[in-house]
Amino acid sequence: MTNLVQICKDVERRVALVDEPRLRCLAGVPSVYELAQRCISAGLGLREQAARLATGESLDYDAVYSGASAWRLLTPIDVPGEPSRLIVSGTGLTHLGSARDRDAMHASGEEETAGETEDASMTDSMRIFKWGLKGGRPAPQEIGTAPEWFYKGNGTVLRAPFEPLTVPAFGEDGGEEAEIAGVYIIGPDGTPWRAGMATGNEFSDHQFEKQNYLYLAGSKLRACSIGPELAAGTDFVSVTGRVSIQRGAQTVWSKEIATGETNMCHSLANLEHHHFKYPGHRRPGDVHVHYYGAHSLSYGDGVVLEEGDVMEVCFEGFGRALRNPIHMECKQDHRLVSVRSLA
Repeated sequence: MTNLVQICKDVERRVALVDEPRLRCLAGVPSVYELAQRCISAGLGLREQAARLATGESLDYDAVYSGASAWRLLTPIDVPGEPSRLIVSGTGLTHLGSARDRDAMHASGEEETAGETEDASMTDSMRIFKWGLKGGRPAPQEIGTAPEWFYKGNGTVLRAPFEPLTVPAFGEDGGEEAEIAGVYIIGPDGTPWRAGMATGNEFSDHQFEKQNYLYLAGSKLRACSIGPELAAGTDFVSVTGRVSIQRGAQTVWSKEIATGETNMCHSLANLEHHHFKYPGHRRPGDVHVHYYGAHSLSYGDGVVLEEGDVMEVCFEGFGRALRNPIHMECKQDHRLVSVRSLA
């Protein structure tokens, strides 16, 4: 497995190969985006190229990670100068343990009216979860059941490790969603290439979504984070990890989590097909960051995040932990947005 980070110092950027406890900078490569494009054009593997180019400066990873270095961590993928070329999206209800919190969130008296069908008492969330159990793992070269899909924004919503994830003034709350995210680059002929995967915090407004499940789309339009490392060629069969919420020196909540295909009702190939089947998602040169779904949420255990809480996500084999504080905008700063007529 090859793990890469992106770092910057003022306007200078580098890509570095993780060689604990050091970072080995890649010669002549300012971004993972450029490295991946070179590999696609030349028909070369990302891991092989990274190893071959890792001849630059060697840096102390501890100093960079702790903020003691002049170099700081960026997201492990971006499109320099063109954030609109990056699409952030995700799929939900993909994990075998993911339906409990969502089903409880969406249950209502209206949805529990019996008598129409044997599934009349199910919420829509539980229904689509069961569809995934039945048809989310098709045979090779076959197409399975479509998962839930949502859009989060373009590259402007991605935050680097240690940057705050903000609950906007109009938001109801904010809560972590500890996941693995796939990183994809579209080749010149429209072929999607998976560059690797990264630890992610998808971060959503669960209180807003709970009001009505049709608010799901709006609840996802929030900042999110991935990193610090891009894991290229990683095994996604079974991945274990831990997510925690830290308040000052105290850990107020933590849970062991599991992802990977053995812990999911959808195969990776099925998730990827249903994302890239849309022609608009195969535009040459675009980058996609796609969250594969969460196992457990602190919101489901009744935890309410507060200003300054630190969300930490760590998965075995995916490098150092992703840490982001939460920031609450002042409710009084919520102002009406007025549209002016150009007529």
